[in-house]
Amino acid sequence: MHQEPSAEARVETLALQNISKAFGGVAALIDTSLELVRGEIHALIGENGAGKSTLINIATGVYRPDRGVIRVGGQVVHFSSPGAAAEHGVAVVHQERNLVRKFSLAENLLLGRQPVNKGLVSYRQMVADAKPWLERVGLHFDPRTEASRLSPGQAQLLEIAKALTRRCQVLLLDEPTSSITDAEFEHLMGILRELRDAGTSIVFVSHKLEEVYALCSRVTVLRDGRNVLNGVPLAEVSQGDIVRAMVGRHIELFASTGATRRETGPAHLELRGVSTELGHHRIDLTLHRGEIVGLYGLVGAGRTELARSIVGLAKITGGELRVAGKPAKIRNPYDALRHHRIGYVSEDRKDEGLILTHSISRNVGMTVWRRLEAKMGWISESRVRPHVTPPLRRLDVRMHRVSQPVGSLSGGNQQKVSAAKWIAADAELLIFDEPTVGIDVAAKDAMHRLIAELADDGTAILLISSDLREVVQLADRIVVMGEFRILDELAGGGEYGPISERVMQAITAATLAASPVARDAVAGSPTH
Repeated sequence: MHQEPSAEARVETLALQNISKAFGGVAALIDTSLELVRGEIHALIGENGAGKSTLINIATGVYRPDRGVIRVGGQVVHFSSPGAAAEHGVAVVHQERNLVRKFSLAENLLLGRQPVNKGLVSYRQMVADAKPWLERVGLHFDPRTEASRLSPGQAQLLEIAKALTRRCQVLLLDEPTSSITDAEFEHLMGILRELRDAGTSIVFVSHKLEEVYALCSRVTVLRDGRNVLNGVPLAEVSQGDIVRAMVGRHIELFASTGATRRETGPAHLELRGVSTELGHHRIDLTLHRGEIVGLYGLVGAGRTELARSIVGLAKITGGELRVAGKPAKIRNPYDALRHHRIGYVSEDRKDEGLILTHSISRNVGMTVWRRLEAKMGWISESRVRPHVTPPLRRLDVRMHRVSQPVGSLSGGNQQKVSAAKWIAADAELLIFDEPTVGIDVAAKDAMHRLIAELADDGTAILLISSDLREVVQLADRIVVMGEFRILDELAGGGEYGPISERVMQAITAATLAASPVARDAVAGSPTH
């Protein structure tokens, strides 16, 4: 962890003091404080719904506090909008991505600040200005590339690049590493340290305590909208202390027994020489009933794209897909569920996993409507609710009622709802794509237990994760992907160190062979 700035160097950059905020009579923050000094990376931690995002939204002008004081550089300020916060040097990267998918990377990066020549936007200059910022975060794309072509993890990197272009004095990062791998985190960590050393104050929100200890000097912990720890040096607290502060109790974190303890059944999903329109070529992969197979690789390796092809969101152009021993042609996710009992927990819950304006009950219940409908297709809430409530309780979704819009939940609780709808459907094969992105330590532990329990009950699980520790902990087998092909396969359930080394060797060897640009990405030093 980074050493805390000395007393002489402690120059206040942003202070939020005794902030309170309520929504519809429900208190989100109660006398909450956060103070930053120049040249520090400060961790902000708490369970989903603890108030972290609300505090960040107040710091950046999205919300106005009901009570409390905001200071920037020692001066009291009143932010009326995010633009007003940006004018005071405060920038943010939100957990949810906010890109215009049909715009180019350059247009997204410089939106509202495009270079102008003789009264017209200069696209040539915009492309030139965008290129170094994209390369700085490891996005080796033509700046004219449409943003819709980015994976969710790559889109997260673009959001970080957008914030960097503002040359801010205070940078607030809300779960910036949720969709990136260990190698990409190492690259990002270098960028954040450079910013810190240049005097930028950074708030780093993360549920990955290893990252917090690697980057941050102090920590503030929220629970139920209140400060539990406030600006405490990380050198003075253990990870166990932080977890207890977050949840208010001691919890024993789940440790998988690994492949040696789990009995698997017959092959349930088989890919035989499968090629796809997205670029996969001759993929061979088998997944058995009661088995967890982990897919690991760098962002852009083709893992999510393979999952989307399996459930019919992209076309399989060659080879054979078999489910339960029989050839299958899956046209879409509805077909995958109805005819093959396959569920897909998408990484992109905002655009694909949920309908944010609909109720929690409707979002979870939509997977069981077909079998519950009465005459004339009528489905009553009373028939759906008994199927909706158990998975919501199993995942401990923090909600006031099942009728509230799912968009009113915190990001982590939305992720739980996205998983709950497939649990309700009793899927025989579940694809989890980044299932613990943006959820807290306790919720992550509950998700790990759930995945293991489902496999123990005979469900076939395909687990896609950018968290290699998660894959090693849960998977019976690990399939390493890169460049839209399978690079290696090895047993899970072992020690992280040796498995991690072999995985990274496979990725590095394949990437070095791919192209000079890829070599730079692996080395973490962008081409200029």
